[in-house]
Amino acid sequence: MTDQAGGRAPAGITIRPYRPLDHNACRRLWGELVEHRGSLYGEAEPGDASAGFEEYLTRLNLSGVWVAESAEHGIVGFVGLVLDGRLGEVDPVVVTDRQRGRGIGRALLTRVAEEAKRRGLSQLTVSPAARDQAALRSLHAAGFGAVSSVTLSYAFTRSGRPAREEEPLDLYDLRFHS
Repeated sequence: MTDQAGGRAPAGITIRPYRPLDHNACRRLWGELVEHRGSLYGEAEPGDASAGFEEYLTRLNLSGVWVAESAEHGIVGFVGLVLDGRLGEVDPVVVTDRQRGRGIGRALLTRVAEEAKRRGLSQLTVSPAARDQAALRSLHAAGFGAVSSVTLSYAFTRSGRPAREEEPLDLYDLRFHS
């Protein structure tokens, strides 16, 4: 991964390994992520949006988690590295809404890319929601510019109405919606 802006953490932000004391803050961030993804598709997750964080931490292929810590605001983001042989996947990368746009996500991505290189991984991927244009732009700017796979879906809605269509995406002379 090539980080075009150097990937340095913004002033006042430290990128460090996850510690058990970070649990509550990261669980809150997980909830923000789940709610954000749901809002992209007009669907809210029932129950506690942050509950999935517990299951995430028990993944056998979770190889590392790093947090972005602000002296003023505490934990403001985190990133995880999931392994599949010599392949790595960023899952998730999340920065609290009030701190986005400051380079924190890029610094987290740089840290996980450094770890992937150190471990000799052959590839590092990330799979943002197709409708999350801000995430796509940010990831592209951070060096994730190669499309390595495409996941297609047949969308069902709870109401029975057709899924809401966003801007079309053209790939190989085929039109898709997100």
